[in-house]
Amino acid sequence: MKFSMTDGGFQTKTDYGELSVSGEEEYGFRPFQLMTSSIAVCSGGVLRKIMNKRHQTVHDIQIEAEVERDEKQANKITAVHLHFTVKAENVTEAQMEKNMEWTKKNCSMVQSVKDSIAITETFELLSN
Repeated sequence: MKFSMTDGGFQTKTDYGELSVSGEEEYGFRPFQLMTSSIAVCSGGVLRKIMNKRHQTVHDIQIEAEVERDEKQANKITAVHLHFTVKAENVTEAQMEKNMEWTKKNCSMVQSVKDSIAITETFELLSN
């Protein structure tokens, strides 16, 4: 990726359009938002693949991400909590626990930051 400076931050072109990134929200996505999004969406994608491989019918996955930052240390991200609301058919709580375990183990973004950011995950299972 190549980033070019703009008036308020930096910008890159991707196959899906332009991405503007800035420390100030009025000029683009903030870096912590992109980091959090990467962790959440990677986890959601891995969860979906795992459930599909296990022949579990998934109708919807919603992810709520909560971020903790330390103002005393350059506002670094110290923790991310992901809460998954999963709408599926014929999936037990025990199966979902295993799905979540495998998700954390196989998400490249979680594995990349696990030693510096505390990642926690919970889920709510909804029947169709």
